[in-house]
Amino acid sequence: MKGEHPYVRWAIEVIENYVRHRKIIEPHSELPKELFTTKAGAFVTLHNLDGSLRGCIGTFAPVRENLAYEIRDNAIAAATKDPRFPPVEIEELDNIVVNVDVLSPYEPVKSIEELDPKKYGIIVQKGWRRGLLLPDIEGVETVEEQIRIAKLKAGIYDDDFEIYRFTVERYR
Repeated sequence: MKGEHPYVRWAIEVIENYVRHRKIIEPHSELPKELFTTKAGAFVTLHNLDGSLRGCIGTFAPVRENLAYEIRDNAIAAATKDPRFPPVEIEELDNIVVNVDVLSPYEPVKSIEELDPKKYGIIVQKGWRRGLLLPDIEGVETVEEQIRIAKLKAGIYDDDFEIYRFTVERYR
Protein backbone atom coordinates (compact mmCIF):
# COMPACT_ATOMS: atom_id res chain seq x y z
CA MET A 1 0.00 0.00 0.00
CA LYS A 2 1.23 3.46 -0.83
CA GLY A 3 1.05 6.74 1.11
CA GLU A 4 3.53 8.92 2.97
CA HIS A 5 1.73 11.23 5.41
CA PRO A 6 1.43 9.95 9.02
CA TYR A 7 -2.41 9.97 8.78
CA VAL A 8 -2.19 7.86 5.62
CA ARG A 9 0.41 5.56 7.17
CA TRP A 10 -2.05 5.00 10.08
CA ALA A 11 -4.86 4.15 7.63
CA ILE A 12 -2.54 1.71 5.82
CA GLU A 13 -1.48 0.07 9.09
CA VAL A 14 -5.16 -0.38 10.00
CA ILE A 15 -6.15 -1.79 6.60
CA GLU A 16 -3.22 -4.19 6.42
CA ASN A 17 -3.88 -5.56 9.92
CA TYR A 18 -7.56 -5.98 9.16
CA VAL A 19 -7.20 -7.56 5.70
CA ARG A 20 -4.31 -9.85 6.69
CA HIS A 21 -5.36 -10.82 10.23
CA ARG A 22 -8.98 -9.62 10.67
CA LYS A 23 -7.66 -7.59 13.60
CA ILE A 24 -8.92 -4.09 14.50
CA ILE A 25 -5.92 -2.36 16.02
CA GLU A 26 -5.96 0.40 18.61
CA PRO A 27 -4.33 3.81 18.13
CA HIS A 28 -0.82 3.86 19.58
CA SER A 29 1.64 6.39 21.01
CA GLU A 30 3.69 6.68 17.80
CA LEU A 31 0.80 8.43 16.04
CA PRO A 32 0.76 12.25 15.76
CA LYS A 33 -0.67 13.77 18.95
CA GLU A 34 -3.31 15.77 17.04
CA LEU A 35 -5.01 12.51 16.02
CA PHE A 36 -5.97 12.12 19.68
CA THR A 37 -7.03 15.75 20.28
CA THR A 38 -8.89 16.53 17.05
CA LYS A 39 -12.49 15.64 16.25
CA ALA A 40 -13.45 15.91 12.58
CA GLY A 41 -15.19 14.04 9.82
CA ALA A 42 -12.79 12.08 7.62
CA PHE A 43 -12.86 10.09 4.40
CA VAL A 44 -10.46 7.32 3.47
CA THR A 45 -10.16 6.75 -0.28
CA LEU A 46 -8.45 3.79 -1.95
CA HIS A 47 -7.27 3.90 -5.56
CA ASN A 48 -5.70 1.21 -7.71
CA LEU A 49 -2.29 2.06 -9.18
CA ASP A 50 -4.00 2.97 -12.47
CA GLY A 51 -5.93 5.69 -10.62
CA SER A 52 -9.30 3.94 -10.62
CA LEU A 53 -11.38 4.09 -7.44
CA ARG A 54 -11.17 0.99 -5.20
CA GLY A 55 -13.13 2.19 -2.17
CA CYS A 56 -14.18 5.34 -0.34
CA ILE A 57 -15.99 5.63 2.97
CA GLY A 58 -16.15 8.49 5.42
CA THR A 59 -18.04 10.69 7.79
CA PHE A 60 -19.01 14.29 7.03
CA ALA A 61 -18.99 15.17 10.75
CA PRO A 62 -17.16 13.47 13.63
CA VAL A 63 -18.84 10.38 15.05
CA ARG A 64 -15.88 8.90 16.98
CA GLU A 65 -14.05 10.20 20.03
CA ASN A 66 -11.11 11.48 17.98
CA LEU A 67 -9.56 11.56 14.52
CA ALA A 68 -7.48 8.43 15.15
CA TYR A 69 -10.66 6.35 15.54
CA GLU A 70 -12.43 8.23 12.73
CA ILE A 71 -9.62 7.30 10.31
CA ARG A 72 -9.34 3.74 11.66
CA ASP A 73 -12.99 2.87 11.29
CA ASN A 74 -13.38 4.56 7.90
CA ALA A 75 -10.21 2.88 6.59
CA ILE A 76 -11.60 -0.56 7.44
CA ALA A 77 -14.95 0.35 5.90
CA ALA A 78 -13.34 1.71 2.70
CA ALA A 79 -11.42 -1.55 2.30
CA THR A 80 -14.24 -3.93 3.17
CA LYS A 81 -17.69 -2.30 3.16
CA ASP A 82 -17.94 0.04 0.16
CA PRO A 83 -21.01 -1.46 -1.57
CA ARG A 84 -19.59 -0.64 -5.02
CA PHE A 85 -16.64 -3.03 -4.61
CA PRO A 86 -15.79 -6.45 -3.17
CA PRO A 87 -13.63 -6.42 -0.02
CA VAL A 88 -9.92 -5.81 -0.60
CA GLU A 89 -7.94 -9.07 -0.81
CA ILE A 90 -4.42 -9.63 0.58
CA GLU A 91 -3.03 -9.91 -2.98
CA GLU A 92 -4.23 -6.37 -3.76
CA LEU A 93 -2.54 -4.58 -0.86
CA ASP A 94 0.67 -3.73 -2.73
CA ASN A 95 -1.32 -2.12 -5.55
CA ILE A 96 -3.45 0.34 -3.58
CA VAL A 97 -2.82 4.03 -2.94
CA VAL A 98 -4.49 5.56 0.12
CA ASN A 99 -5.67 9.15 0.71
CA VAL A 100 -7.14 10.61 3.88
CA ASP A 101 -9.34 13.71 3.70
CA VAL A 102 -10.08 15.56 6.94
CA LEU A 103 -13.21 17.67 6.58
CA SER A 104 -13.87 21.15 7.91
CA PRO A 105 -17.25 21.75 9.55
CA TYR A 106 -19.85 22.17 6.80
CA GLU A 107 -21.83 25.38 6.25
CA PRO A 108 -25.04 26.19 4.37
CA VAL A 109 -24.82 27.66 0.87
CA LYS A 110 -27.27 30.33 -0.24
CA SER A 111 -26.18 30.46 -3.90
CA ILE A 112 -24.20 28.20 -6.21
CA GLU A 113 -21.89 31.18 -6.79
CA GLU A 114 -20.44 30.27 -3.36
CA LEU A 115 -19.27 26.90 -4.71
CA ASP A 116 -16.12 25.78 -6.51
CA PRO A 117 -15.70 22.03 -7.21
CA LYS A 118 -11.90 22.30 -6.93
CA LYS A 119 -12.02 24.00 -3.51
CA TYR A 120 -15.24 22.86 -1.81
CA GLY A 121 -16.90 19.54 -1.29
CA ILE A 122 -20.68 19.59 -1.11
CA ILE A 123 -23.52 17.92 0.71
CA VAL A 124 -26.98 18.00 -0.84
CA GLN A 125 -29.88 17.18 1.45
CA LYS A 126 -33.62 16.75 1.23
CA GLY A 127 -35.27 15.34 4.32
CA TRP A 128 -33.29 12.26 5.32
CA ARG A 129 -31.69 11.90 1.89
CA ARG A 130 -28.11 13.13 1.73
CA GLY A 131 -25.36 12.94 -0.87
CA LEU A 132 -21.76 14.06 -0.44
CA LEU A 133 -19.04 14.69 -2.97
CA LEU A 134 -15.48 15.52 -1.98
CA PRO A 135 -13.72 18.45 -3.69
CA ASP A 136 -11.19 18.23 -6.49
CA ILE A 137 -12.45 14.95 -7.95
CA GLU A 138 -10.98 14.05 -11.33
CA GLY A 139 -13.53 14.63 -14.09
CA VAL A 140 -15.74 16.96 -12.02
CA GLU A 141 -15.05 20.38 -13.48
CA THR A 142 -18.26 22.37 -12.86
CA VAL A 143 -20.52 23.17 -9.94
CA GLU A 144 -23.48 21.81 -11.92
CA GLU A 145 -21.73 18.44 -12.43
CA GLN A 146 -20.79 18.31 -8.73
CA ILE A 147 -24.41 18.96 -7.70
CA ARG A 148 -25.75 16.45 -10.26
CA ILE A 149 -23.52 13.66 -8.91
CA ALA A 150 -24.28 14.47 -5.26
CA LYS A 151 -28.04 14.51 -5.99
CA LEU A 152 -27.75 11.14 -7.75
CA LYS A 153 -25.94 9.68 -4.72
CA ALA A 154 -28.73 11.01 -2.48
CA GLY A 155 -31.58 9.87 -4.71
CA ILE A 156 -32.84 13.45 -5.07
CA TYR A 157 -34.55 13.97 -8.43
CA ASP A 158 -35.98 17.48 -8.17
CA ASP A 159 -34.60 20.92 -7.43
CA ASP A 160 -35.96 21.19 -3.88
CA PHE A 161 -32.91 20.52 -1.68
CA GLU A 162 -30.39 22.22 0.59
CA ILE A 163 -26.68 22.56 -0.21
CA TYR A 164 -23.80 22.69 2.26
CA ARG A 165 -20.11 23.15 1.54
CA PHE A 166 -16.90 22.17 3.29
CA THR A 167 -13.18 22.12 2.65
CA VAL A 168 -10.75 19.27 3.16
CA GLU A 169 -7.16 18.79 4.09
CA ARG A 170 -6.07 15.98 1.75
CA TYR A 171 -3.22 13.75 2.86
CA ARG A 172 -1.42 11.32 0.55
